[in-house]
Amino acid sequence: MLKEKTSPTRPSKRIIAIDLLRGFALLGILIMNIQSFSMPDAAYFNPMAYGDLTGVNRWIWSLSHILADQKMMSIFSLLFGAGILLFTTRVEERGLSGWKMHYRRNFWLLIFGLVHAYLFWIGDILVAYALCGFIVVWFRKLSPRVLVILGLIAFSIPSLLGGLMEMSIPYWEPEMLEIMIEEFTPSAATIQHELETYRGSWLTQMEDRIPTAFAMHTISFIFWSGGRAGGLMLVGMALFKWGVLSAQRSRRFYGVMALVGLSVGLAMAAYGVQQNFARGWPFQYSRWGAGFQFNYWGSLLVSMGYIGLIMLWAKWGGLAKLQHALSSVGRMALSNYFLHTLICTTLFYGHGFGLYGSVERTGQVLIMLTIWAFQLIWSPIWLNCFRFGPAEWLWRSLTYWKLQPMKKKKETAVIAA
Repeated sequence: MLKEKTSPTRPSKRIIAIDLLRGFALLGILIMNIQSFSMPDAAYFNPMAYGDLTGVNRWIWSLSHILADQKMMSIFSLLFGAGILLFTTRVEERGLSGWKMHYRRNFWLLIFGLVHAYLFWIGDILVAYALCGFIVVWFRKLSPRVLVILGLIAFSIPSLLGGLMEMSIPYWEPEMLEIMIEEFTPSAATIQHELETYRGSWLTQMEDRIPTAFAMHTISFIFWSGGRAGGLMLVGMALFKWGVLSAQRSRRFYGVMALVGLSVGLAMAAYGVQQNFARGWPFQYSRWGAGFQFNYWGSLLVSMGYIGLIMLWAKWGGLAKLQHALSSVGRMALSNYFLHTLICTTLFYGHGFGLYGSVERTGQVLIMLTIWAFQLIWSPIWLNCFRFGPAEWLWRSLTYWKLQPMKKKKETAVIAA
């Protein structure tokens, strides 16, 4: 009896709409992450910091920023909040403590994230999600309306802090301002040092990776990712309670959601890009000022628009083979996320092929599309033989403190929500 109570969710009880949305976000996040893997860090925030920015390369950066930057992170954060609610509810239905099991599960996610960030790639987001997860779980039983209000308040904190930072710049010490501008628009010497670091050995990379990851998990978490991710997790709990993330609302509801979210959100993000380029990407305007704010708030609307489209697709059920492949990617999101790191660090870092800083944005897109194709093919093949992705299997085994059966048994087909 105890074994039954402490077993993880069977595939036959999964909500396909959520897997489909998670798969979409997992592939989409590589649009931005591949820039972080392949180019100096400043180029992620300031496209003029490094690389060719003419012709097709400029279009690629602009479209990736408008369509993907912060949007996929928003969807993942919303889904993480929904996942906390779903997990704790199912655990409590078995007579176990929801928050205790969540803390055990979240602890191992934190360990995965720390290993990922400090040993492999500074762009890891799992640490931030785990840290937020320790807090937001206590709000899960609030009403959806209260969750949305609290979530939007938390989400607004990084925006408000950014505005305060911009207003305070005239009062900064010149040395501090010079340091911050150098991070946003690095000198040729700084760029060359970063290129040499990541084209070097794995141990050489650690000289930059450790302090950068530490800053991400302290200062950046406090001023940016904590409020944003944590706030969206609360909103995600509300959306799950309302049935929005499980395709339970009407087609009209999702149609309006997609139309309004995409039309307004994409317009805001596009206007921000136009203004940043028109002004030449100055630090004071583009890092935390209005040049940052347009996409920050626009990304929330765009992510809602994407959710509307994916839910419409889930209710329609068309393109069944592609839907199955994408939902399989979503079921193996953690494994596929780590696979992004394995493939990209092997291609770009010095312990692999050492292409860091050598591949323009056009080449990055070709690599990204190849990875997409591979994951859309391998994920359903893997899940045809096994119950979980390899990372998911390890996570579940550690959560329930028992090796989970890996080989797939004959089960009934998964029914979409």
